[in-house]
Amino acid sequence: MHPRDQTIFALSSGRAPSAIAVVRVSGSQAGLALTTLAGRQPAPRQASRRLLRDGAGQPIDDAVVLWFPGPASATGEDVAEFHVHGGRAVLAALISAISFIPNMRAAEPGEFTRRAFENGKLDLTEAEGLDDLIHADTDRQRRQALRQLQGLLGDRARDWRERIIEASALIEAGIDFSDEGDVPAELRAPAVKAIKALHDEITKVLAAQGHSERLRDGLVVAIAGEPNVGKSTLINQLARREVAIVSPYAGTTRDVIEVQLDLDGYPVTVIDTAGIRETDDPVEQEGVRRARARADAADLVLWLVEDGRAVDPGGMQSLVKSGPGRDQSSGSVWIVRNKIDLGEAGEVGPRGEFGISASRGDGVPDLIDALVKFAAEFFGTTEGALVTRARQRDLLRRASDSLRRSLELVEDGEELAAEELRAAAYALGRLLGRVDVEDVLEAIFQKFCIGK
Repeated sequence: MHPRDQTIFALSSGRAPSAIAVVRVSGSQAGLALTTLAGRQPAPRQASRRLLRDGAGQPIDDAVVLWFPGPASATGEDVAEFHVHGGRAVLAALISAISFIPNMRAAEPGEFTRRAFENGKLDLTEAEGLDDLIHADTDRQRRQALRQLQGLLGDRARDWRERIIEASALIEAGIDFSDEGDVPAELRAPAVKAIKALHDEITKVLAAQGHSERLRDGLVVAIAGEPNVGKSTLINQLARREVAIVSPYAGTTRDVIEVQLDLDGYPVTVIDTAGIRETDDPVEQEGVRRARARADAADLVLWLVEDGRAVDPGGMQSLVKSGPGRDQSSGSVWIVRNKIDLGEAGEVGPRGEFGISASRGDGVPDLIDALVKFAAEFFGTTEGALVTRARQRDLLRRASDSLRRSLELVEDGEELAAEELRAAAYALGRLLGRVDVEDVLEAIFQKFCIGK
């Protein structure tokens, strides 16, 4: 039997031990699993209490079972659920009993969701939204993933694709009736109007998204500077716990330390790097190399310097010149003056400078507020964001480009315009996962957890 025709099972709840555990079964043998273990099938979609027994008749657990006959189920197949007490021994006995039923096998990561996709229960954008929802760490990530799971992009893409097909039908009808005088012109005008409207809609979506797809991975902020200026103290202050060793000796931090923060719902990864300086120590040299690499790839660099000391332009040179627009005035490198002695904490100046005391916490709230504002500007408006992945943005851009080319070609020949419309519809079909996406399915679903 082909693996896709086999019935799959897996623990679909958290790790044992737990108060309650859910074991899900999906496939043609799901009903047999219920009959074998629970004695009989309960009424569809009604919870029933049953004493589960293994193949030898030995009791496993007093459980609640559910029966969802396909296609009215999450996967589109027959689905059975066993809600048992979440002890390791209970789960081991239940899973062992299920595995002895013919044509049963343990599910692969994401296989339940993949079967739901293949059975038309959700499109690829919704599957991606489910994956994002599983891995969401902050409230903004959760809200964005939930909107995607509810079909925010998928519904729009289906509408766009249908309208493209309708416009393509008009264009191709003009080709078929090309020998009947003014018929092609009459068909071409409404098609051009529809194509232009579609192109404008998709272009506006692409232009309005900002970095919304980056919300999944978060903003990366690197704390850099010369040795012993308080980088580790600052990251401890931001994390509100000791994650880095603080020492008066230069060169203490030799590797990159990362901390995940939730700043007003924005996911932020803060990196504490080794002090950037020339050194003969091979271990510290490697730390400096890694520090430069991580700071170079960061979205924002906080360059720490002791208050009262001039900023060494040579130390910042590799960071400032690392990318287009990366300079102090553009906002991607901030000067943070640490170890202030007296007076009010520094405010954001015209050149993005802050004054803080990392050890006492002075000025750190102002710095955090500025980081939140930077994140809000960086990610843009995420509440209505349609694009949440680079794959989605790329396919929407392809569709938009094909629509633009069809408008440019329609006066020269309907055949060329029709071909560009087919390319646009094809791109949206790939976005939804309905045409030629086998190459991306494994990459997407293998990131799911087992049992989902």
